[in-house]
Amino acid sequence: MREQANFARYTAGQNEGHYESYFQRANHPTRPLAFWIRYTIFSPDGKPEKALGELWAIYFDGENNQHIVAKTEVSLSACAFAVDAFDVKIADSTLGPGFLKGCARSNNEIEWDLRYENGQELLFLLPLSYYEKGFPKAKALVGVPLARYGGTVKVNGETIEIDGWVGSQNHNWGSKHTDRYAWGQVAGFPNSPETFLELATAQLKFGPFWIPAMTLIVLRHRGHEYRLNKLLSSFRRASIEYFNWDFRARSQDIQADGRIVAAKEDFVCLRYYNPPGGIKHCLNSKIANCRLVLRFKGASEPEVLETPHGAAFEILTDKTDYGLTPAT
Repeated sequence: MREQANFARYTAGQNEGHYESYFQRANHPTRPLAFWIRYTIFSPDGKPEKALGELWAIYFDGENNQHIVAKTEVSLSACAFAVDAFDVKIADSTLGPGFLKGCARSNNEIEWDLRYENGQELLFLLPLSYYEKGFPKAKALVGVPLARYGGTVKVNGETIEIDGWVGSQNHNWGSKHTDRYAWGQVAGFPNSPETFLELATAQLKFGPFWIPAMTLIVLRHRGHEYRLNKLLSSFRRASIEYFNWDFRARSQDIQADGRIVAAKEDFVCLRYYNPPGGIKHCLNSKIANCRLVLRFKGASEPEVLETPHGAAFEILTDKTDYGLTPAT
């Protein structure tokens, strides 16, 4: 599983619906600037002939409250997602170990020519055994946590130099999107640059019934990995409102209390095709604030970590009452 973590799970021509995404994200070391680039397969259930390759790109500029979004769709026949290597191609855009180069065009144009260096070993958000099971339908992992990026991103003709921006290379897939979720990630806090936080609060629907929300957290901090992600004990306290997310999880060794929050203008709204049909709305920010309070067994005082604008924060929903106009 570890050796093949970034290999594609999609089989060409399969009848079962499928989505699969490889995305990169990184933040400027000190300023509220970030990029997010996503290479995606979308194949609708029962209609493999309508499968697409999608290229997404967002440049977040929190200094001017201007977030530029571009998207390209092409037939899957113009794509290649290797099942025996980490090798992705959508039209002329490519992705592999340590590099990505390409362009997305719609109302805007974003080009990228980037390299990245390994930070930490790959991270599994779910317990390892669940990656080969039918439940949950959606899987996610971080191929390269704390990746360090260099190169250029060109936004509508303006070149932005990327030097020492820190983020991650990520991979997710499934036969349907999670019914509702919040996803978050922090690749280094200013007062703890080697700490990596990955978490999600997910709610699933079975027929007409919603099960309680589950919160999964994996935290790497000071040389330890804390896996607060056992599904049977994951019905932990979490509260998600536009655009605030409070969460708590604990084990015998640690209790983590946190909040991820961003202003509405720090988000863009994306429309994701869902393999079973319909559209999911993804509210996406890569310049959110995260405050994390850690209480360790035997410690007299908690440890507080905070980043003012270095957190990734996404909300996936069917609702449309969030007050944002879809960018795609």
